[in-house]
Amino acid sequence: MTDAPVRPAPAGPALPLRPELAGLEPYGAPQLDVPVLLNVNENPYAPSEDVVADIAAAVADAARGLNRYPDREALGLRGDLADYLAVESGVRVAPEQVWAANGSNEVMLHLLQAFGGPGRTALSFAPTYSMYPEYARDTSTGWVVGRRAEDFGIDPDEAAALVADVAPSVVLLASPNNPTGTALPTPVLEAVLAAAARVPGGCVVVVDEAYGEFRRRGTPSALALLADHPHLAVSRTMSKAFGLAGARVGYLAGSRALVDALRVVRLPYHLSAVTQATARAALRHAPALMAQVGALRDERDALVAWLRGQDLVAADSDANFVLFGRFADRHAVWQGLLDRGVLVRETGPEGWLRVSVGTPQETAAFRAALVEVAGL
Repeated sequence: MTDAPVRPAPAGPALPLRPELAGLEPYGAPQLDVPVLLNVNENPYAPSEDVVADIAAAVADAARGLNRYPDREALGLRGDLADYLAVESGVRVAPEQVWAANGSNEVMLHLLQAFGGPGRTALSFAPTYSMYPEYARDTSTGWVVGRRAEDFGIDPDEAAALVADVAPSVVLLASPNNPTGTALPTPVLEAVLAAAARVPGGCVVVVDEAYGEFRRRGTPSALALLADHPHLAVSRTMSKAFGLAGARVGYLAGSRALVDALRVVRLPYHLSAVTQATARAALRHAPALMAQVGALRDERDALVAWLRGQDLVAADSDANFVLFGRFADRHAVWQGLLDRGVLVRETGPEGWLRVSVGTPQETAAFRAALVEVAGL
């Protein structure tokens, strides 16, 4: 039997694609099958068998009720997240002050859907997370960026002046910042919050703490500012410290009024019963999972010291990755590492690369490959 000839589909009418989307490629880091994956800031440690067993039992229990819609408000999960934040940051919030969604990406999209939109502006400081302008684009929100200093910090007076000048409805501040790893000092956050409070019509300040658990000791969380700033939202994720990137669970803490605004724009039953069960099971193992965070912090600090010892520049990092350079041809270095089975990220300012903190064995492979490629 021969195959029927393939005929081209008829052209048909043009699709009414929004003009600003024409010619764009979807976001995504390379997903390549190589031995050492250090490009997307994943936790290199898979969940332990105890965690896997607890998640499996919780998902099996949830599966028995999959003919019904999930808990639309996810208050059980939000309560567990509030309990976790109280231990991790020392700040107690009510379950109603926590919002959860499918990854911190959806949390951010909810924020821009609620507080952005046509005729409004979102503001951030580059270099920063490359998805921020895409959230703005997808919600028809204007996008303005200020610049970070040479050390990737933000000057509080300059930041406050820019907020006053732009009058945004949303300010996005990553701390620790991606791709630089830089945490923002409290005076910077306070200066931005004060300026945002004076914006006519209001301005929400979002502090994205996706890598917050990896911050160095003595660096406070922005959660400590919540009680005095109802226009502040602090976003977190379970993808990094909890090693649940595949589960897609993100959340934020803010005032009840802010969270209620997000409830308006979320899709019905947006968080599946399976996702909620997975997250709640993992949270029961938070102490054991946080022990891995300490090991990754130590590995990160040793990696920064090693890179600097090779006469390279490495940014101070409070995250589970390190931005390093500077290379005359960073793509050639990236390709050389890939040729040796090590995948890092070509991102950030020109001349820099970003490497995630892996296991000691993965870090050793990265070091050996970099020595060969860069002639260190």
